[in-house]
Amino acid sequence: MTRGWRPPVADLIGFRLTEIRKGRAKVELEAGHRHENPMGTTHGGIICDIADAAMGMAYASLLLPEESFTTVELKVNFLRPFWSGRLIANGKVIKKGRSMGLVECRVTDEELRLVAYATSTCLALQGTDGEGLVRPRRDPRPEWPPVCWSG
Repeated sequence: MTRGWRPPVADLIGFRLTEIRKGRAKVELEAGHRHENPMGTTHGGIICDIADAAMGMAYASLLLPEESFTTVELKVNFLRPFWSGRLIANGKVIKKGRSMGLVECRVTDEELRLVAYATSTCLALQGTDGEGLVRPRRDPRPEWPPVCWSG
């Protein structure tokens, strides 16, 4: 895979963007001991984070170069416990309007069992609308659409 800009949160959590297409993105995580909650399963916040990343990248793939976006709502249903191994988050844009969008994500294990289902509402920011809401990246933005990055 070609290396491109990589968000710092990907290094913190340990996930990788493994696929991106128009309106779709796939994020994968090798969940292990460092991702556990006190009960020994993968922490829900980690699962939420990979779903959010997949949904955000799916939505961002439809934006113009002068646009940005922010998430205004995020909901996750946790459907089964997960201990360790590969988690796969598939984000898909359901509807993109001029300013708002609805995105979904299915987080599965390697056997394609549904671990979590998430939805997100995104707000597109046109031109200077995002000033004060988003800060400049430390790394320059890659060509759009982004290239896949891996760990």
